[in-house]
Amino acid sequence: MENMKDIDQWVWVVVQDPGGNEQFLGQYDQHMDISFIPAFINKEAAQQCFLNLTRQPGHKYEVQAILREELFKDAAAGGFLIFLLNESGDVQERIKPGPQ
Repeated sequence: MENMKDIDQWVWVVVQDPGGNEQFLGQYDQHMDISFIPAFINKEAAQQCFLNLTRQPGHKYEVQAILREELFKDAAAGGFLIFLLNESGDVQERIKPGPQ
């Protein structure tokens, strides 16, 4: 499995309310008391795992590609970790993005 350092430029995330007041679909792990943004190596993995992610009713969601550096910057600004997940939702890597 690739890790985030091996990914060339793009990663895949789920965006809530695309085209409007869009934001990344973040998740909260109660056991570890942390908030994170799920990221994926490819679109297929993101689409397969999407159904297992916690979502709010009444919102639209879309899988989108984003530059890895932009995701790191936005996650750091919002105080989120990034979890690289596979299609089953298993954590492959945990990343604490810092200032770029």
